Amino acid sequence: MSIPSFRDQWDVQASDIARRTHNPIRSIVENLVVEPNPAKSMISLSIGDPTTFGNLKLPKQVIEAVQGSLVSQLHNGYAPSTGYQIAKEAVAEYSSSEFVKVDAKDVILCSGCSCALDLCITALARGGQNILIPRPGFPIYRTLAEGLGINVKSYELRPKFGWEIDLDNLESQIDESTAAIIVNNPSNPCGSVFSRTHTLDILDVAARYYIPIIADEIYEHMVFPGRTFHSLASLSREVPILSFLVPGWRMGWIIIHDRQNVLEKEIRKALNCLSQKIIGSNTLIQGALPAILKNTPQEFYEGTMTTLHNHSKLAYNCVIKVPGLKPIMPDGGMYMMVYIDLPCFPEFNSDLEFVQRLLMEESVFCLPGQCFDYPSYMRLVITVPMEMLEEACERIQEFCERHHYKTAEDAQKNNIIVSEIPY
Repeated sequence: MSIPSFRDQWDVQASDIARRTHNPIRSIVENLVVEPNPAKSMISLSIGDPTTFGNLKLPKQVIEAVQGSLVSQLHNGYAPSTGYQIAKEAVAEYSSSEFVKVDAKDVILCSGCSCALDLCITALARGGQNILIPRPGFPIYRTLAEGLGINVKSYELRPKFGWEIDLDNLESQIDESTAAIIVNNPSNPCGSVFSRTHTLDILDVAARYYIPIIADEIYEHMVFPGRTFHSLASLSREVPILSFLVPGWRMGWIIIHDRQNVLEKEIRKALNCLSQKIIGSNTLIQGALPAILKNTPQEFYEGTMTTLHNHSKLAYNCVIKVPGLKPIMPDGGMYMMVYIDLPCFPEFNSDLEFVQRLLMEESVFCLPGQCFDYPSYMRLVITVPMEMLEEACERIQEFCERHHYKTAEDAQKNNIIVSEIPY
């Protein structure tokens, strides 16, 4: 039997999609070779998982809903690709308000946040086109888009203005190849919550250029007292919006908001086709969704936000006193961004070096701003127990006091200029 001669040796190569795919957070975290200080217990302020330390527990109603779904044995098989009708109806009811009416046909259940984003980006943008993403911003936007051969352009957020979008900069990034704008509100990593006026201004830019928005609003309920969340869809009469939420357990959803039927011809069909790639999300949680969304008590949300608000105030009040650091108080979410005045720490050339040494000396791990395309910052997660957060802040202070120029005279002598938060 003769063997075809078109290949005479092993030559197995990675696909273009695999070559282009890069996750900055995973790349940095998984390649750290620094060992924590063995004399001090590890405090991780790096992972955005509120369940890690067990202080933020699920309400019993949620646990009972999942138990009921499992015991019923009705949700062990394959569901329709976009989800069980009863689960989609529950999401539609949960997501509707006096400002927004959602129908079950507008809902596509997905395997978590990343999957929802992946489907939205893939449906709206083609190779060679571009999408606009916030800077600083969650890196998965870039990871997903560039893997597909879609270009990414960043628009700036303004730290001195509560991380609002620089609308002039946003507009300057738009060109004829722009397929979508990703808007993250409340923000990861910033913890910002946009005002109604600012949200309307964002919609105005999108409307003038006829660009749909992918609204990353997964933290919509995580807003601190005194602030109000305004979803883009609740204020939009013209701009088509794909929004998504993630209650957990690899369960998320896309909601199609399209009052002018702009997406009706192609994008709805595209999303339905793409959902067939994942063949549906977690069916056990789909079965539990109606009870989860209906029975979770309001006190659970309020209690969680009271806890996180108190944590954010503790962290801010501690870090604001630390030489060389300037925290920016969040309005919601689970995160706080802290500016590192690097010229005041001459041993470190970057935010990455700063957090590596902090881990090595104090066993406190924060993510460097590089993970979010924003050097000279670090991100703190504020979900850890209060006493642990307080201990972490004290260690950060001790670390900074050791490595900071001790006096203004020292700084002046070495030509170090103590700077304000830029922009």
